[in-house]
Amino acid sequence: MADTEDFIVEREDAPGHGRYVVRLRDGLEAEMTYRKLGSTVIAIDHTYVPPEYRGNNIAQKLVDRGIADARSAGIKIKPECSYVVTQFRRHPEWADLLA
Repeated sequence: MADTEDFIVEREDAPGHGRYVVRLRDGLEAEMTYRKLGSTVIAIDHTYVPPEYRGNNIAQKLVDRGIADARSAGIKIKPECSYVVTQFRRHPEWADLLA
């Protein structure tokens, strides 16, 4: 497990796609990527945390940031990544965000 540190989630948005990223030590990154499916829906298609950083709730932080951003922007989410699909099942309060 990694030393205790603040894991800051940044959003990188581009035409057609984007990602949420946490920059880790040694140049490593954790990320959650998405594709834009029109102007009001994104498909979250990939989540990755380097093995040495797993168990630090980094993936959950990535998803939480995506959920918060979707809520504030009025965006729906189509979960395609297995981790995000599982998180939507665990959080019925997110059902209004499902595309």
